[in-house]
Amino acid sequence: MAVDTPPFYCPIESAIHPEAKETERRALAWIEGSGLCRTRTERARYAGTRSADFYARFAPHADPERLWIAACWVYWGFAFDDARCDEGPFAADPVAFAAMAFSVQRALEVPGRLHCADLYAAAVHEIGELFRATAGPVQNRRFQHAHRAWLTGVQWQIGNRAGGCMPDLDDYLSMRLHAAGGGPTYAMLEIVNGLDVPDREMDSPVVRALTEMATMVASLDNDHHSHLRETSRRQTEQNIVNVLVRHHRYTPRQAVDEAVALRDAVLERFLGLRDQVTPRASSPLRHYLADLGHGIRGNIEWGLRVPRYLSPDGMAPGPRACIPAQTATSHWTDAPRTSRQDPRRLPSIAWWWSDLAL
Repeated sequence: MAVDTPPFYCPIESAIHPEAKETERRALAWIEGSGLCRTRTERARYAGTRSADFYARFAPHADPERLWIAACWVYWGFAFDDARCDEGPFAADPVAFAAMAFSVQRALEVPGRLHCADLYAAAVHEIGELFRATAGPVQNRRFQHAHRAWLTGVQWQIGNRAGGCMPDLDDYLSMRLHAAGGGPTYAMLEIVNGLDVPDREMDSPVVRALTEMATMVASLDNDHHSHLRETSRRQTEQNIVNVLVRHHRYTPRQAVDEAVALRDAVLERFLGLRDQVTPRASSPLRHYLADLGHGIRGNIEWGLRVPRYLSPDGMAPGPRACIPAQTATSHWTDAPRTSRQDPRRLPSIAWWWSDLAL
């Protein structure tokens, strides 16, 4: 049962890179030459993800020569998600998925020439080579580590699907934190911005918490964005709303309201903690923290207008709406909702409310 999502609470300023259109042109040219687009329908579906628009909102001040590469990975990620994670022979076979995902991950990590029979592995290897040519080893290592965590999260999700298991709320949040792909998406910020956040800052508990909170907010927002599409494809078995319906006996309407309230509590903590950290942060870290917020806001704006979520087949039915999503006031609210589920009682995320400092 589909239930309308309440307006989004997000007191973060909207932003988008001025070269978003050119980024889209270059990234689409790359994905079309990658061998992954075998039919006109597939090309239209890839274009319908509007991945360049998506990442141009995450990194509105990025180097254009790096931004288009990140957009290529987002196009690739959506294609991989559809073909290998949500549908197809790997989508309910965790053993087969593990072997395939390891080979894809290894293709990303190996430098230099590499023969890949798998088109997805070959494409992500090329992206890895482009990243290695434009960013340093630390930034590439962080991205690769986040990429591996994403694939591990997806394997957990596929294992639940294969076993007919609906995770409880705490397990679902742990899984979703990785399976949604937010980790590698945010890890690319250093690469596209040419940043080098010192290890003592990036690896500190407080910056880890802020990164995880931004990832969680965007992941829960995507649960709502994707509901129409997933319902049409019968892929809603693991969704924050269904978790709350199953384990807490909420009605669908109550579950939606509670999921939004839980998400708002995380966003409130993110905003307050970021305000505490920013004055003491280095310049690269301040830029990174600002873009964590741009990612939260940009993900909402992208999700409110992208054919991937608005059309069951993922393809645009016609021209873009004349009114940009960020100006449609009915989509936004100034007040967070109050959650019945105190997130500080959920073991996997309770530490975000610890006494954290830089």
